[in-house]
Amino acid sequence: MPLMGSLYVGSSGLQTSQNALNTTAHNLSNVDTPGYTRQQVQLSGKSYLKLSTNPKAVNNRQTGLGVTYSRVKYVRDYFLDQTYRRESGRSMFYEVSTGVLEQIESQLGEMNGEAFQTTIEDFWTSIEELAKDPASSVTQGLLVQRASEFIERAGAVYDGLVSYQDNLNAQIKQQVDKINKYGRQLIALNESIRAIEAGGIEHANDLQDARNKILDELSQLANVSYDYDMYGSVWVKVEGVDFVRGDMCYEIGLDVDETTGFYTPFWPTNAKYYTKADGTKAYNIDGAEVFDLTRPISTDLNTDIGGLKAMLHARGDHRADYTDLDMNSCSQRKLDALGITKDQYNKNPQYYGKKYYDTFISDSVLMNIQGQFDQMIHNVATKINGILAEAAGVKTGDLTIVNEDGTTETLKGVSYCTADPNGYMRDGQGIPLQLFTKGTTAGYTKVTGTDGKEYFVYNEEEPLQTEYLYTVKNLEVNPLLMQEPAKLGFRLPDGSEDQATVNAMKAAFEEKAYTLNPNVKKATTFIDYYTDMVHQVGNTGFAFRGIYENQESALESIESSRQQVVGVSSDEELSNMIKFQNAYNASSRYINVISEMLEHIISTLGV
Repeated sequence: MPLMGSLYVGSSGLQTSQNALNTTAHNLSNVDTPGYTRQQVQLSGKSYLKLSTNPKAVNNRQTGLGVTYSRVKYVRDYFLDQTYRRESGRSMFYEVSTGVLEQIESQLGEMNGEAFQTTIEDFWTSIEELAKDPASSVTQGLLVQRASEFIERAGAVYDGLVSYQDNLNAQIKQQVDKINKYGRQLIALNESIRAIEAGGIEHANDLQDARNKILDELSQLANVSYDYDMYGSVWVKVEGVDFVRGDMCYEIGLDVDETTGFYTPFWPTNAKYYTKADGTKAYNIDGAEVFDLTRPISTDLNTDIGGLKAMLHARGDHRADYTDLDMNSCSQRKLDALGITKDQYNKNPQYYGKKYYDTFISDSVLMNIQGQFDQMIHNVATKINGILAEAAGVKTGDLTIVNEDGTTETLKGVSYCTADPNGYMRDGQGIPLQLFTKGTTAGYTKVTGTDGKEYFVYNEEEPLQTEYLYTVKNLEVNPLLMQEPAKLGFRLPDGSEDQATVNAMKAAFEEKAYTLNPNVKKATTFIDYYTDMVHQVGNTGFAFRGIYENQESALESIESSRQQVVGVSSDEELSNMIKFQNAYNASSRYINVISEMLEHIISTLGV
């Protein structure tokens, strides 16, 4: 081979070794960079120069033209990436769920430094003290005071749960905004990568690292699947629906509930427009929701993936109350959710009530706790009021009344009593005294019977109209009793103490007749109800934390395997640096030898 050609071979060695050293240095400088994929140098020989052809020889006579820096290999394991992203999404689902349960447990366990359980016990103690001396104005005043504290602090606990619900709602918006931002970034990265790699010479490895990092983070928020087209662009689906495809990002929209302000992620491309009464346009998102929250949470079904989904499950879609747990309660929300009529529900309330709870409430931690907590307050209020009503002479039966227009009507199975201002356990108007009253509607309505007498009819709770419910949001202690607790009296018309009524109130707190929710069979008392509810949250949180910790261990194992492929080993890179440095030095010496030979030949010929 001519000496001048040999210089070309040496030059290719220098250039190739220098490029390899640059790649190695790039790896070492990014050894701690999150999402970085190590780059491997691939060298290959240049085409050979054919000197002569000999059919009888094993090979033709040819000489090499040196080495070339053919490409930088971008090594990733597609299977490990997919597995890691799926399991990281599952891990995030249980991490968020665990955090929510711990926050709720904190809300229930403490309130301004004092556990709510103490408030329940104080109310119970006031009834025990009342039982010792029912006619005492001191014990009656203590009862009213403790009842007021009970309602006030119950409202504070419920408001705390509502506030945390709102906090989760704000986080949901942030997460949706982040997903949309990632989608826009993927579109921009796809375009940049295509532009760089279009010639087939350069490789946009660092941009691909940025894209893979986004896919890693996106997979923590929702159930994501992805693929690559023939141009190297990534196409992404979120919950099985196209999110990034080609040059388009189909961003997720947020529907806002007018009552609660809760956000519901939906696909605008799948929703339908409709015109509101004021002429403005809005979306009908039925069937266009991003997440189907009615499906059971299951690893087998892959419905336990994504932190955003965990937040939506935990928050729920409304402020729950006791009617969400009451099988016989035919609320409008239940009818709308189940898509049935009131008559259908009333024909089989146990079936429909259980179906509603299991489908729409049980998986929402906050709605479950709100419903259970409100159920406890509702049971205490209605039970105590019922005992006082019985003492006041309220009875259940049919009552025929005269309407304002003169027509008669028979009220079936109502609770009523005569309007007797001087009657026992009545206020100045003859209305039966209630310890707990509704803030928006009266407890009794005055009517006239066909016998000419006036009666007070108890206003039954109507789940289809929330203002008629005894709920945390609608309860207060009777203002009349707050001003004058001695109105209770607890002294019968014959002058004796009404020990029976007080004993009935005491027995109500000791009766095991209440369950936390339709899926719990254990009956409990008023005293233990709250404790059982807190324990239930703690046990569920413990179970979720166990799943999360196991998931984290599996994820660490997958990430370890993935890092063996994509991670940078400083020892290996330093070894490569020495190898490429020696190759550079060898090429340099080779050029020096050829240079000296040329100089010697020229000098000799010159002589």
